[in-house]
Amino acid sequence: MSEERSSRATSAEAEAGVRPAGGAPELVVLRLARPYLKRLIGAGLLAAATEFAGLALMATATWLLMAAAGQPPLDRLTVAIVSVRALAVSRGVLRYTERLAGHDAVLRLVTDVRTRVFATLAAGRGAPPRTGDALSRLVSDVEAVQDLLLRVVVPGVAAGLVSVLAVGLTALVSPPAALVLATGLLVAGVALPALATALTRRSAAEVAPLRGALAADAVDLTHGAADLAAFGATGAALDAARRRARRLARLERRLAVRGFAVDAAGVLVAGLTAGAVVLVALRAGVGGVLVGVLAVGTLAAVEIALALVGAARQWTALRAGLARVAHLVTDLPAAEQPADRTTRPDGRNGAPDVCFDGVTVRYRSGAAAALDAFDLDLPAGRRVAVVGPSGAGKSTLAAVLTGAVRPDDGRVTLDGRDLGTYPPDELPAVVGGLFAEAYVFHATVRENLLLGRPGADEQALTAATEAAGLADWVRAQPDGWDTVVGEEGAQLSGGQRQRLALARALLAAPAVLVLDEPTEGLDPVAADEVLASALAAVPAGRSVLLISHRLSGLTGLDEIVVLDAGRIIQRGRHAELIATPGWYREQWTLQQAAEHGYLAVSG
Repeated sequence: MSEERSSRATSAEAEAGVRPAGGAPELVVLRLARPYLKRLIGAGLLAAATEFAGLALMATATWLLMAAAGQPPLDRLTVAIVSVRALAVSRGVLRYTERLAGHDAVLRLVTDVRTRVFATLAAGRGAPPRTGDALSRLVSDVEAVQDLLLRVVVPGVAAGLVSVLAVGLTALVSPPAALVLATGLLVAGVALPALATALTRRSAAEVAPLRGALAADAVDLTHGAADLAAFGATGAALDAARRRARRLARLERRLAVRGFAVDAAGVLVAGLTAGAVVLVALRAGVGGVLVGVLAVGTLAAVEIALALVGAARQWTALRAGLARVAHLVTDLPAAEQPADRTTRPDGRNGAPDVCFDGVTVRYRSGAAAALDAFDLDLPAGRRVAVVGPSGAGKSTLAAVLTGAVRPDDGRVTLDGRDLGTYPPDELPAVVGGLFAEAYVFHATVRENLLLGRPGADEQALTAATEAAGLADWVRAQPDGWDTVVGEEGAQLSGGQRQRLALARALLAAPAVLVLDEPTEGLDPVAADEVLASALAAVPAGRSVLLISHRLSGLTGLDEIVVLDAGRIIQRGRHAELIATPGWYREQWTLQQAAEHGYLAVSG
């Protein structure tokens, strides 16, 4: 479908090789971690202490067993016995403390990052993802930040510190053996991680986008099942999802096989290094007990260094997700306020002149056009309503104006500039509003409203809710603005949910306000009142495109356009259209009769 193709193309353009403005994605994440730097340094030192305690435990236990074989006096073994017990206990305590400190810092950071990513997506900046892809970014990609610190940075720092200490302690016993150990540690901690990165980089870079695409497919196939069936596209959508799933499975199998090969090479390096250390130590005249300690200590030290292989592999797998996150958090820092909606990206004030010139949209090749050679001028300050039967193309018109759907023919211009040339992060500042099935989040009234304009004060919130007819309900709630509305507004009635979405659109105050069925779910009297107050709240000089199936309340609009099967069949002002035979007069008569009957019954 055209909308899907447009969304995919935009997302691909935004992410294909895009380097975040702040530099490498890892650097962007590490800069965000600055407030928690002390906690992270503490976690790194605790991790190093844990690994060193494990190394010392292995070495001390080896010395104890080999020395005990000679049946020396017990007092010669007392210190070693106590040390083994102390090291065993301290290792567990240090590991617990390291995990506690590390997760405390990282979970705080992840909360900040997820808030920033959500703010960016809500503001319409960055790549405009589909619902499933947005979920993937908020969950899987943000978790990549956690994994970067806990599975890459902290283990890497710990392995590096312990390796240096192991070489230093070995040098006290035998400098030649220390040199051999250093060589083995360099192979295990530098060469093998580089090899693992080289073998997995290309495949790992595809995994995060594929997972995002699969998440989007899952949402499309469940929530969009009816639409896909209506267009006969269920089979094609399933085939596309299966192809992506098979591709992801192949990539993960390939990564697993290559990872196994590198792990096997690591085991071989550990054995060869330990054997070489023993040979060099024996030639240097090191005593038998210490040779055994060096052998076991070498195995333990190389195993610790091999953690860098896992860190490198993890880092390679995380890079795509980190890049997606970094691209979003550098677009809109949490403390940044969105651009003033009264100022357009080109620096001019007020609404642009909108022009639809021969716009045609088809969702399938060979199918009837959803919009067919549509023409409309919407100068700054003009208010136009688009009406017509269901399926006439009204919502498609709104989608074209907001950039969600690209025309197959014709074009839309804002002050002569083609709509398609606007970057996705600039267009919402010009065109926005209330669209079909506007989402209401499981949050408070205030938080849902502030998605329209973060940083708006209570006076602005009150004005928007007054215009949408929601203010009295908010005042009546015990928690007021902090009333939680439930998942998808489950705690609200249909009318209250619609008023909340309308208030959010009015608060955002774009230069061109699009209202798609703003009074849906309201009774006729309330619908007329809300529509009148909403239109009155739009400042002079701002344009309005109203899409509605109801014809009441359109008297004061500058023009009314009647659509049917994607074509304009009538246009004019309300008084002209009800005086002219045609669809508008017929529907006006039917709706007036139905609403008067409703009012009589309800009265």
